[in-house]
Amino acid sequence: MKFRRTTPPVRPPRCGGLLITSLLALGLPLASTAQESADVAVDAALVEQVRELALHATRQSSSAQAHAAAVPTQTQATAEPPLRFEVQVGALDSRLRLAPCQRIEPYLPPGVRLWGKARIGLRCALGAKPWNVYLPITVRVFGQALVAANPLPAGATLREDDLRRAEVDFAEDNASVVTDASLAVGRMLTRPLVAGRGLRQTDLKPRLWFAAGDSVKVRASGPGFSVAGSGQALTPGIEGQTARVRTDGGQIVTGTPVGTRVVELSL
Repeated sequence: MKFRRTTPPVRPPRCGGLLITSLLALGLPLASTAQESADVAVDAALVEQVRELALHATRQSSSAQAHAAAVPTQTQATAEPPLRFEVQVGALDSRLRLAPCQRIEPYLPPGVRLWGKARIGLRCALGAKPWNVYLPITVRVFGQALVAANPLPAGATLREDDLRRAEVDFAEDNASVVTDASLAVGRMLTRPLVAGRGLRQTDLKPRLWFAAGDSVKVRASGPGFSVAGSGQALTPGIEGQTARVRTDGGQIVTGTPVGTRVVELSL
């Protein structure tokens, strides 16, 4: 006679089944954590609060920042049209599950830079479970600057008729916009530009103000004084970089190339 081994069916523990049955009989939820949280809607009133907060803070800080983001000359006219500000409010991460809140307060996070892509803090000021999240915003700062009048290839040497003035979003890029044509005409482009695109300092190939071995003028100034001397460049004077110079007295100094064979020392 042959015997055949059979495997008994696997059954769930009775205690688990009894527990689930008891919970359902009592009307209790099986996942209470999900029931205790809810989506927090950023309604129109809250969006307006965020926008007003961001606009106020941007107007306080962005005027100086926007002018620092431009590249002017001493002879540039100062009567420019006023800057125009826009704040676009984004949305919270859809995966967030936050406890219900009766009053949500927007605030500026410490050290936030309201320039281009930024964020505003939202905190629950009145609710059973306090929480704090960040809402993305986009800050745009518009002003007059130079743009490409027509498509320009990389390596092109800029002419005056290649450029025109138009409104540009200063905050669209961290690189400085160029507002004075005298800083651009005769310069070579490092990358192509489409028509209407704002000209940035990084679009221009750095100028070589002097070569290593050239005789240079060394200037230094401070509160109530200004001195000048001469020396010999030990390194090339490339725009935006520092250069080392040996003065006529034999001292080696480091300064910033600011013009043709001119180095300026910071004191």
